[in-house]
Amino acid sequence: MDVEALRTFVAVAETGQFQAAADELGISQQAASKRIAALERHIAVTLLVRTSRGSRLSLDGQVFLPHARKVLAAIEQAVRPGSRPLRVDVLNRRITPAQAVYRFYRSHPEMDLDAVTLSEENAAQAAQAVLEGTVDASFRALAADQIPAGISAERLLDAPLELLVGPGHPLADAPWASPADLAGHRIWIPGIRPGTEWAAFYQALSDAFGLSIDALGPNFGDEALMDALADSTSLATLVGNGDRYLWTQAHDLRRIPLHDPTPVYPHVLLFRSGEQHPVLNALRDHLRTAGPPTPHDVWAPDWVDR
Repeated sequence: MDVEALRTFVAVAETGQFQAAADELGISQQAASKRIAALERHIAVTLLVRTSRGSRLSLDGQVFLPHARKVLAAIEQAVRPGSRPLRVDVLNRRITPAQAVYRFYRSHPEMDLDAVTLSEENAAQAAQAVLEGTVDASFRALAADQIPAGISAERLLDAPLELLVGPGHPLADAPWASPADLAGHRIWIPGIRPGTEWAAFYQALSDAFGLSIDALGPNFGDEALMDALADSTSLATLVGNGDRYLWTQAHDLRRIPLHDPTPVYPHVLLFRSGEQHPVLNALRDHLRTAGPPTPHDVWAPDWVDR
């Protein structure tokens, strides 16, 4: 059923005049008449009777009017911005974007949102999911020249990296380290996949500071990684300082901040251009004002737009 024909019928019923309804809808009287005629053909009843003073509802029209209003109200509710939860891709529930979105929700419990993880998609695929409406927004590290038409991007979360090591590692007791200090140490980040934005990030980090970062061997998950770090005197990994990883107390793992410079993983929020979902706007405002301050000595890949 033609929604615009329904809207025209309600307008004529309320104004009593085809011309007045047409003016209200911004169409010609002829177009209004054609819509009503098509609607009457579709439901096989006469809805409006023309008189010398305008138009009045037929008996069938009187019965149909409240149903038409309900249909239009339902459609308006369905498409109104904010009438459904904001669907945000946070990539991984343990990392900085997920924690930031969770803090936003804790401070705005009235906001309706849904956090999902498109963990198998790379940045380009996530951007396409935003364009297609599978998700409303996605946190990714994406070069400015790779952002597709129709997508807006805002760099809202810079996650400073930390070195995570076991108690026997040579840097275990360091209060902080510089990226250059990591040269010669094996940094193991299982799960890096070629063609992903995080693979490009870690390659740029390796090239910039002469680091040895690899994903060799099977990925048995976070718990297995923590076990390996605890048992090793040489193995290390990198995590964001806002990432939430858990391990047993006996592991005695150490998180060592990196400075001089501070490498950050630049999480860019991707969303459809012109998107007016009120929760998205509130989330962006929250991250601008309540997000962690950006370190003064930031390092990020050259391909990331500030």
